[in-house]
Amino acid sequence: MLIFFLAYLGGVLTIFSPCVLPVLPFIFARSDQSFRRSGLPILLGMAATFTLLASLATVGGAWLIALNQYGRYAAMLLLLLMGLALIFPALSERLMRPFVAFGGRLQQRADRQTSLKGSLLLGVAVGFLWAPCAGPILGLVLAGAALNGANLYSALLLLVFAAGAATSLAVALLAGGRVFSLMKRGLGAEEWLRRGLGVAVLAGVVFIALGWDTRFLSQFTFLSTANTEQKLIAQLAQPTAPQLSGATVAATASAMPPIAGATQWFNSPPLTSEMLRGKVVLVDFWTYSCINCLRTLPYLKAWNEKYRDQGLVIIGVHAPEFAFEKDQHNVEQAIHDLGITYPVAMDNQYVIWNAYHNQYWPAHYLIDAQGRVRDQHFGEGAYQETEQMIQTLLKEAHQGVLAMNEELVQVAGSGATAAAADMERSPETYLGYARQQNLVSPEAIKRDAASHYSAPRVLKLDQWALSGKWQVSAESAAVLASGGAISYRFQGRDLHLVLGTLNGKPVRFRVTLDGAAPGADHGADIDAQGNGVIREQRLYQLIRQSGKYSVHAFRIEFTDTGAEAFAFTFG
Repeated sequence: MLIFFLAYLGGVLTIFSPCVLPVLPFIFARSDQSFRRSGLPILLGMAATFTLLASLATVGGAWLIALNQYGRYAAMLLLLLMGLALIFPALSERLMRPFVAFGGRLQQRADRQTSLKGSLLLGVAVGFLWAPCAGPILGLVLAGAALNGANLYSALLLLVFAAGAATSLAVALLAGGRVFSLMKRGLGAEEWLRRGLGVAVLAGVVFIALGWDTRFLSQFTFLSTANTEQKLIAQLAQPTAPQLSGATVAATASAMPPIAGATQWFNSPPLTSEMLRGKVVLVDFWTYSCINCLRTLPYLKAWNEKYRDQGLVIIGVHAPEFAFEKDQHNVEQAIHDLGITYPVAMDNQYVIWNAYHNQYWPAHYLIDAQGRVRDQHFGEGAYQETEQMIQTLLKEAHQGVLAMNEELVQVAGSGATAAAADMERSPETYLGYARQQNLVSPEAIKRDAASHYSAPRVLKLDQWALSGKWQVSAESAAVLASGGAISYRFQGRDLHLVLGTLNGKPVRFRVTLDGAAPGADHGADIDAQGNGVIREQRLYQLIRQSGKYSVHAFRIEFTDTGAEAFAFTFG
C-alpha cells in the first residue's frame, strides 16, 4: 500500500514541477466553462495520453522518445493557434469556420460536440506537454511497470499515478474557475481577460519550445519539487550497488535465474536459460564507466577466446549506474571501443539484475551445463580460481573426456583496463549530492540550482572541492561557467573521472598535479601538458603515475562550459 500511496503522491506533485507551470495557462483558458463539458474532457484527454505514453514506454522503449517529441511539437502548434485565436477574434472565426459549417449540418448538436471535442483535444495536447514534466517519479513508475510486465499490479500502479496527476489538475481547474469568475465580475473585462489568456498561452508555448521552462524556473528553489521527489524515489527505487575490489561468496547450486527482459542485445540474438542448457555460462554484471568492471575485461575476453569453442558462453549484463549509460548508442560504442565480442544484454530496467538478486559491479556467476549456479564472485580478483572452475564445469559437461590446455591465461590490460596497483587508494567518490562525501567547499550545496563554490587553500587526504559556478544534481556536478574546477587530494597510482557533456559539444579541460603539468604521470586521456577534451560520456583516465606513488594534489579546470562530472575512482 505504501508504494501505491507514494505513486499517487508523486502524481499529485507533478503540478508543482517547474516545467509544468507554463502549461497551466492552457488549462485556465477554459476554466470559465462547466467542469462536465470542459474540465472533465480535458482530464480524459490527458489521461488517455498518459495511458498511451505509458503503454508505449513499457513495450517500446527507445522509440517512445522520438514519438513523444513529435507529439510535443504537434501540441505546441495546436496551442500556438489557440493562443492566437484568443487574441485575434477574426483569426478565431476563420479557424472555426469549417467547424461551424459542420455544426450547421449537425444542427442542434453542433455546439455540444465542438465543445467536447475541443476540450478533449486540449487534454491530449496538455498530456503530451505534461508527461515529460512529470519528473523522475513517472519514470520510476514506468520502470516498475516494465519490470513487472503487463499485469494487474503494473496497470494499477500507473492508474494510481495518473489519478494523482488528474487530482491536482482537477483542483487547478475548479479553483481556477472560481478565481476567474470573481475577476470577471469584479473587473468587467472579459474581452481583455480572454486576450490576456491568449498572451499567456503564447508565452507558455515560447517557454516550452525554447526550453526556458526548465532552465529558468528551476533557478527558483521555492518552485522545485526535486527534494520531495528524491525522497519518494528513495522509497521506491532499488538501493545503489557498490563497485567492489573483490569478494567471493559460496554458491548454493541453485537453478539459473532467467536472463529474459533485456532492453537490447548486442553481438547475439536474445538468449534464454533454456537455449543455454548444456553450455557452461558465465554471467558478468558490469557497466562501462565502472573501473573495477573495466579491469576484469582482459580476463573475460581471454576466457571467451580460449573456451568459447569448448562450450563456454560469456554473457555481459550491462546494468547502468548513471543515466547516460542507459543510452543504446553509448553502450554500443563502448562495446566496440573495448573490443567485446561475446553477447551483451542491455539491462536498463534491471530485470536480470533483480532476477539474480545482484548487488555489485562487477559480479560473476558461473552456471553448469545442467543450469545450476555453481560459483559466484563479486568484484575484481580470483581470476585463477574462476578459470579453474570454468575448466571443471567444461569437463563435467563433456563427462570428463574433454581435452584442453589447462594452462591458465596470462593477460595484461592497458590504460583503464590495467590491474590496480597494490597500495592504499582513495575511495570511490561521487560528485552528485545523493552519494556525496568528503566535499569541503565552504559553501552549502544548493541542490539542482546554479551556485558559486570555492576551494580551501589546503585539502586533507581524500578531500575534494568545487570552485567556480556549478549546478549539483543527484548524480553529477555540471560546470556552468568557464574556469570552473575540481580539486582533490588523493593517493593511488591512477586517477579516473567519469565525465560527460550537457549539450553533446566537446569540452576542453586542463589537469595539473601538485600545481604543475603532469608530464610523464599523465593518463591515457590527456597529454603531458595536462590538456584533454571531453567528447563522450565515459570514464577518463587522467593520472597514471610512472614513478614512486605518493599523495598528490589533483586539479582539473574546464576551459569551456557544459562539462558534467560524476565520480572519481582510483587504481
